[in-house]
Amino acid sequence: MDNVKHVEVTAQRITWTPEEEKALVRKIDTYMLPTIWLMYLLSYMDRTNIGNAKIAGMAHDLGLTSNQYSIALVVFFVTYVLFEAPSNMLIARIKPSLYLPAIMIIWGTLTCVMAAIHDFKHLVILRIFVGVFEAGFAPGILLLLSSWYKREEQSKRFAVYISAAILSGAFGGLLAGAITGGLEGAYGIRGWRWLFIVEGVATIGWAIIASFLLFNFPSNTKRLTERERAIAIARLQEGGVATRAEGDARMGKGKAFMLALKDWRTIGFILGYMVIVGSSTLSYFYPTLVNGLGYTSTVQAQYMTVPIYAVAFVCTAITGYFADRVPQHRGVIISCWLAFSLITSILVCTIYNFTARYVLLVLMAAGLWASNAISLSFAGATFGSMDPDVRGIALALVNAMGNLAQIYGAYLFPADDKPKYLLGFGVISGMLGFGVVVYVVMHVLTRRKEGLGWM
Repeated sequence: MDNVKHVEVTAQRITWTPEEEKALVRKIDTYMLPTIWLMYLLSYMDRTNIGNAKIAGMAHDLGLTSNQYSIALVVFFVTYVLFEAPSNMLIARIKPSLYLPAIMIIWGTLTCVMAAIHDFKHLVILRIFVGVFEAGFAPGILLLLSSWYKREEQSKRFAVYISAAILSGAFGGLLAGAITGGLEGAYGIRGWRWLFIVEGVATIGWAIIASFLLFNFPSNTKRLTERERAIAIARLQEGGVATRAEGDARMGKGKAFMLALKDWRTIGFILGYMVIVGSSTLSYFYPTLVNGLGYTSTVQAQYMTVPIYAVAFVCTAITGYFADRVPQHRGVIISCWLAFSLITSILVCTIYNFTARYVLLVLMAAGLWASNAISLSFAGATFGSMDPDVRGIALALVNAMGNLAQIYGAYLFPADDKPKYLLGFGVISGMLGFGVVVYVVMHVLTRRKEGLGWM
């Protein structure tokens, strides 16, 4: 019984054994991670399938110019950014098991409707509304993960979360190749329209299933026993993560927003995440870039994006596991990956051999995806001591403001800049250099704030 832990939770004294805690964490993982993983995989497919649809005939059928395509990308992120923080104010007061599947069903339906568009205006309107409803998903998941796991447990879980986006890129390429090639002309419908139908229906279907699997917050989830809920809250408090018991008073929305906005840590993580997300906008152009690098067949260009994501998946998984073993060095790990991607980006600007540039693109993407996962766990762990309402808004601001970078990122790879794309890779190189500095500074400052503790 020497390993039994004792923690005060409100007025109640809770004790538990390591075996009980391990069993609880396994139960949380079993319900939460697969559910969230598939939700995010489908979310990312719905968001990025426009790139696959473009080269599969959508741009030709709708008469889209390069500038109009960029506008269709940008309008999504305008509403996506604007609605993230308000959404996390809602999810803190509405059950995530209802709220997240509900918005998922709506954007899945809108994705299906995109199969019926016939001009640029219809595309823009639908992308705007998909952005509105998908805005609540990512920040809601970030809040959920940071509300269930201790700070030294988060990197692996965030790596699992981000791996869904990585594999959705790979699966998106495979699925796009199969659908646009295999269903082209079926029932008189173009292949790129089938792409929206198939992925939209899959999103709706999984959203319904997820509503029966997804947890709420530790204090109010019905999927745990009363004792399991008490241990879940207590172990978070023991690890320095602020949490709320059922019936605790809530902070006002306005006060929580201002506290999150004024915290220097929020500003630092926003700047760092803007670098990572802005650089990662090239994922929307992977099919176009690969096509411009010499793989002129549309189907071949779709399939050649798969190795990019496969390598990124392996690097992200290894990095997530390692980062939880040395959580005090997350900032350094991110800086190293960004420096690696910076080197590859500079080389892309100076090397024009198709094969060499493709290999460099694969390596660059690996550094960006691995940095993305660890940057979110770094932010979630650092915000752990915040009031849950403040933490939810701070995480939403990081994700939202970081995604502002996708607005100008959509213009970095214009069609008339191929095959070199010097503008895009030049800008990305500059951003990555800034990102290295930001995360080194955040590493130093957060270590000082924690008194040279584990953070």
